[in-house]
Amino acid sequence: MKDDAVLILEDGTTLFGKSAGFRGISFGEICFNTGMTGYQEIFTDPSYYGQIMVTTNAHIGNYGYSNNEIESDSIKISGLVCKDFNFHNSRYSSVGDLQTYFENEKIVAIYDVDTRALVTHIRDKGAMNAVISTINLDVESLKIKLSKVPPMEGLELSSFVTAKKPYFLGSDNAIYRVAVLDFGVKKSILKCLEERGVFMQVFPLNTSLDKILAFNPTGIFLSNGPGDPGIMQESIAIVKSIINGEVPVFGICLGHQLIALAGGLKTFKMHNGHRGINHPIINLKTKKCEITSQNHGFVIDENSLHNNLNIKVTHRNLNDDSIEGIKFTDRRCFSVQYHPESSPGPHDSRYLFDEFILDMDVYIKDDNAKN
Repeated sequence: MKDDAVLILEDGTTLFGKSAGFRGISFGEICFNTGMTGYQEIFTDPSYYGQIMVTTNAHIGNYGYSNNEIESDSIKISGLVCKDFNFHNSRYSSVGDLQTYFENEKIVAIYDVDTRALVTHIRDKGAMNAVISTINLDVESLKIKLSKVPPMEGLELSSFVTAKKPYFLGSDNAIYRVAVLDFGVKKSILKCLEERGVFMQVFPLNTSLDKILAFNPTGIFLSNGPGDPGIMQESIAIVKSIINGEVPVFGICLGHQLIALAGGLKTFKMHNGHRGINHPIINLKTKKCEITSQNHGFVIDENSLHNNLNIKVTHRNLNDDSIEGIKFTDRRCFSVQYHPESSPGPHDSRYLFDEFILDMDVYIKDDNAKN
C-alpha cells in the first residue's frame, strides 16, 4: 500500500493521491505537458526549472529511464503529478525504474490524481504556484507555506541551470565556430549544431561580449532557459551588444525572448503557456505548417511590434496566433519561440539550424572578402 500524498494549488484547490519518488515537500509553478512520450527529456529540460509538471499522458514510467535520453545533468522539474506512475518498466535499454530515478534525484511525485480535471482547471484558471507533500498532509499548514512562495513572474532562474564555467564541443578545426550563451541549454540543441560540423564554446550566462568575441565566433547562439526574461536586465544588455554586432545570431525559447527585449520589444506572461510536442505553427515565408515541440510561459507582446519596423514576424502559432518567430531585416539575427531540436517531438523545424549555417556562410565569405 503506497503512502498518501496531497497536491495544493495557490487558489486553494486540493487533491489527494498516492506518493511516489522521494518523500518530501516540493513547491513550484504548476504546468502541464501534452506530450505522449519523451517524459525523461521533459524532466531534464532546464527550461522546466522551478515548475511542477502535470503529464496529460496517463502512464508515466512504463519505459523507465536511460542515460541516453537526458537533456542536462539532472532532473530539473520541481515535482511530478500524474495519473499512473509505473514502478516497474519493460524496456531493454532502460537502466532503471522511475521510482529509483526520482529517489536518487530527490524528486517528489504524486499519482492517482484526476489529471484530466486538473489540466482543465489549470487551463481555465491559468498557471499558478502549487505544493506537493508526501510527508505532511496538513492542508492548512501547507497553504501557509505555499503563500510565501514567489510567483514565476519576476523570477530570474537561469543562473541556477547555466554552465559553471566555459567548455568546448566539436572539432576545433571546424569552419563554423559558434559561441553558445547558456541560459539552460538542452543537450539535443548542442547535438544538432555539432552534427552540422560546428565547433562550440559554451559560455555561462552574462559572460561579457569581449570574452565571447575572443573565441572568434562565426555565429552566436542564445539558448533556451527558465524564468522571466523581463527581469534579466544584465542578460538583455549583453544580448543587445551581441545583436548590434556583425556576427550572425540565432536564439531559441528564452534566447528568442531576450533577443526581442534587446531589440526593443516587450514580453508578458501567458495564461498557461505552451508545453507539448504537437503545437502547430505556420512559417509565414513558406506558408507551410510545422508541428513543433514547445515549452514556454512567456511570449512577445504583439503591441510592441508597431514601433519596431526592423523586426518582422516569421512564424505564428496556429492555435492562438501568438508570435513564434522573428527576424531582423537589417542584420543576420533570427529566433524562434519553440524548440526546433524537438527532443522529444517531430523534426519539422530542424531546417532552422541549416539556416543558421547559411547565415554563417555569408558572414565567413564577407569576412574573407574584407581581408
